Amino acid sequence: MNRYPRDLSGHGANPPDAAWPGGAKIAVSLVLNYEEGGENSVLHGDGQSEAFLSDIAGAAPWPGQRHWNMESLYDYGARAGFWRLHRLFTGMDIPVTIYGVATALARSPAQVAAMKSAGWEIASHGLKWVEHRDMPEHLERAAIAEAIRLHAEVVGERPRGWYTGRCSVNTVRLVAEEGGFDWISDTYDDDLPYWMAAGDRDQLIIPYTLEANDMRFATAPGYTTGEQFYSYLKDSFDTLYAEGQQGAAKMFSIGLHCRLIGRPGKIAGLKRFLDHAKSHEGVWFPRRADIAAHWAKTHPARRFQRPSQMAHEEFVQRFGSIFEHSPWIADRAWHLELGPAHDTATGLHNALARMFRAASPAERLGVLTAHPDLAGKLAAAKRLTAESTHEQASAGLDALTDAERSAFEHLNTAYVAKHGFPFIIAVRDNTKASILAAFHARLANDTPTEFATACAQVERIAEIRLQDMLK
Repeated sequence: MNRYPRDLSGHGANPPDAAWPGGAKIAVSLVLNYEEGGENSVLHGDGQSEAFLSDIAGAAPWPGQRHWNMESLYDYGARAGFWRLHRLFTGMDIPVTIYGVATALARSPAQVAAMKSAGWEIASHGLKWVEHRDMPEHLERAAIAEAIRLHAEVVGERPRGWYTGRCSVNTVRLVAEEGGFDWISDTYDDDLPYWMAAGDRDQLIIPYTLEANDMRFATAPGYTTGEQFYSYLKDSFDTLYAEGQQGAAKMFSIGLHCRLIGRPGKIAGLKRFLDHAKSHEGVWFPRRADIAAHWAKTHPARRFQRPSQMAHEEFVQRFGSIFEHSPWIADRAWHLELGPAHDTATGLHNALARMFRAASPAERLGVLTAHPDLAGKLAAAKRLTAESTHEQASAGLDALTDAERSAFEHLNTAYVAKHGFPFIIAVRDNTKASILAAFHARLANDTPTEFATACAQVERIAEIRLQDMLK
């Protein structure tokens, strides 16, 4: 099967109403990454020093050596930044989610106690704050298991949420397969949670952010002042809040790091933003655990048979009649690069229509001639396909007067004699009167024009049939 794994459709043009508690217009999820003491260091058994997300611009790893300045910057996050943020959030009565690196948590018992006392959610941020991209799958699976074990030992309970950050292409699947997580956040692809099939279970994904994130103080292009951070957060909040007022409530994730936003000049921008958000009615500040519980209750996972995952025989059997008596179209469509985008009526219609359009003129003519005459002899003999029977009945073509039936027979005969194929129209888009009017008008067209018109109508009929099947 030639299948494309990425989901470029998501919730689509009409995302679900989040229905946040209390009718909130927006859910603001504050995440504090606790990585200090879990970063790359020869002290931690790594081959080099850390080089990522610090105030040392353009830092490079030092193989086999401790980087004193880098360690000191990380230490600031644990020693000073964390406590400044703790005072801010507890003082404003705003709960947060901690992304806690297990080895960092193990080296910071006072901070862990403060997190627990504040009622913050402590999710897992992996075993160590290191790259997973080159880890063999069995080693990454082992690292995930050890992160859970150590987290439970240090915190007192296993983590129910997960975010790696420096993940591999296998991370989300491996964490989902572990089976014990209420949510995973190693994606950045939406403003709302969504469900992902993970074998026999459904895994909730709560997307995260790398742009409404103080990491931009340490990466380019980025922020240099707290005011810039405040401005970006405010603009994001205002846009999402306005959408929520229009009945399309979203989630706003904000990523923070103790050693970055914990600096005095940077935290001032964060505080200004929190004051701004707090000044609005209908703002919910949940932990990610709260979002997960709400989503699971309000928008539970819904499994359905995905066309892109069907075996060839099942696919052709299911969709072979979408184009009248032409299963070869479904047969060819199955061999396309199908994926999640084709698991909807719109997506699957596109795949089938591509094969119809790519067919030879003779093959397309065969599809046209496979269609029955409207209100013709096959209909009278009740020999139409179930789809055609239902469609013709929807426009009242199964209950014609003798005069109407005679008119249709005359028009059918004249149309086929001129063009060589039946008159085709999407009857469910029409009435009996509009069909007769179109019949008269199109009978005067030249055959190339009618061939193109008939093909377009065939595609429309297929679209309507798929909409009935894939609701």
